[in-house]
Amino acid sequence: MSGGDWTQTDVLRTPMEVCWQFDYEIGIDKLRNLYDKAKRDQWDAARDIDWSREIDPSRPLMDEAQMVVTRLAFFGRLSKSQKELFRAHMSAHVLSQFLHGEQGALMTSAALTHAVPDYEGKLYAATQTMDEARHVEVYERYIRKLAIVYPITPSLKNVIDVTLKADHWVKIAIGMNMVVEGLALAAFHNMRRATTCDTLREITESVLRDESRHVAFGNVYVGKTMAEMHADDREDVAEFAFDAVKLLSDAQGGPDGRARRGPDPGFVQMLHNTGVDVGDFVRDLKQAAPGLRTELPPGQVHSFRDLMMPALVRVGAVTERSRELYAEAGIPVWEDARRLEELENANTGEIEIPRAS
Repeated sequence: MSGGDWTQTDVLRTPMEVCWQFDYEIGIDKLRNLYDKAKRDQWDAARDIDWSREIDPSRPLMDEAQMVVTRLAFFGRLSKSQKELFRAHMSAHVLSQFLHGEQGALMTSAALTHAVPDYEGKLYAATQTMDEARHVEVYERYIRKLAIVYPITPSLKNVIDVTLKADHWVKIAIGMNMVVEGLALAAFHNMRRATTCDTLREITESVLRDESRHVAFGNVYVGKTMAEMHADDREDVAEFAFDAVKLLSDAQGGPDGRARRGPDPGFVQMLHNTGVDVGDFVRDLKQAAPGLRTELPPGQVHSFRDLMMPALVRVGAVTERSRELYAEAGIPVWEDARRLEELENANTGEIEIPRAS
């Protein structure tokens, strides 16, 4: 991107190979099942979402009790009209990250379609590409009803760029279908529980069904490949997985809660657009930081603990050597996959997920 205009095209050069496959037998029944479910569950963002319902962007669309920014002193000083404007733009900023993440998933799933070596993998990756295109469409349409599309956060773009530039399809599948999709699956689940907007809830439920299949695909397909890899290649993939996880961990403040990144330009733009003084916001945030609760409320899904790390462990992408990297970085290696499997089964129709040996 150049000239400070985030809307310009950003071109990445990637080393991904294209793989022909002339054996058209499907050898993995679970992938056949996922492909069949993906075909059956296709939905139309224009036809199947009730866009006739009124969407009032001035009303809280998400549970404000769970939003740190609305608990800061500056928010109490805003007038009624300013609060309504802030709610609309804050929601647009949050959902814009969903939109950009879905475009990233669109590109990575398209890359998987031409790079995976197996016929059944190509078929499923093609359905995921269509899923992601639909998600881009539906979120862009909804955000336009609230305010404007805000820029992608640097941390999200970094991890997607790293994934797109990976030199092996397994790394792409791990970076997107486990790391980024794990983050997304948790966010969608929590959004579905918290939103007060019927249209947004309907969108989120539809997207959630698709995302659960995507995470399941990563496990079924990547787990088999990882088990057959040479030990050196497995270690290379495990190190890539660690690097991707650490990028997200650092962006969210790391294990010690201290942010390792500068201000998000899109969020700063959102503050300007809603008449909030950036200096006031930063001061209030620093003053309130010691007392802000960071734990998720009961019933919500933690992306690292419940989804991302158990998914990586499950496919063998966390090795004894990479565990040392996680320990040095202070990132816990959560291994309990029950919540992950519960979400996969609830949204994909009881797919039996095998554990990697």
